[in-house]
Amino acid sequence: MALKAYGLNCTLKAGPKTSSTQKLLDQLLSSLEEHGVKCSYDRVVDHDIKPGVSKDEGSGDAWPAMLKKIMDADIFVVATPIWMGQPSSVSKRVMERLDAVLDDIDEQGRYPTFGKVGIVAVVGNEDGAHHVTAEIYQALADVGFTIPGGSSTYWVGEAMGSQNYKDLKSTPKKVAEATKTLASNAAHLAKLLKKSPYPAP
Repeated sequence: MALKAYGLNCTLKAGPKTSSTQKLLDQLLSSLEEHGVKCSYDRVVDHDIKPGVSKDEGSGDAWPAMLKKIMDADIFVVATPIWMGQPSSVSKRVMERLDAVLDDIDEQGRYPTFGKVGIVAVVGNEDGAHHVTAEIYQALADVGFTIPGGSSTYWVGEAMGSQNYKDLKSTPKKVAEATKTLASNAAHLAKLLKKSPYPAP
């Protein structure tokens, strides 16, 4: 059975505005597809994701449908810009809503996310890519996702600079290499976990 990946673009820009975060997410999903992974994504701000920590925050909440896509996937991709050295507020809302996963731990202490891989893509015009990666990976690990070797893929431009990732005429070699490595490691790990799930404690 083919693997599935689902990505969330946590840019602050509503579609159809161009987004550096989307460009890096597209590159990462394309690299996953090279490993036979079927990919899809959503731009979070185009949906009404209400604040809260439950699976459903009531009328009009778009999170339940998004959560189903996360749970149906083998690989979950979070792509975020850096703002003031931090993950975007949109990505933080996603992490808050994922807290509801803890309500679904079974009698054996198993999370519904056990066996799922979580990976991160970060882009911005200021320092902080490692900090942002650490925050999101810690949150993903807390709710049961497995993190592959290779960290995240990221691009950080000149501090307070005017050049955006989406405007680059070519992808920097190191970014391309990191993206390929992350996709390869994530697909490999997801295949292993699908074939041999974590045992019950």
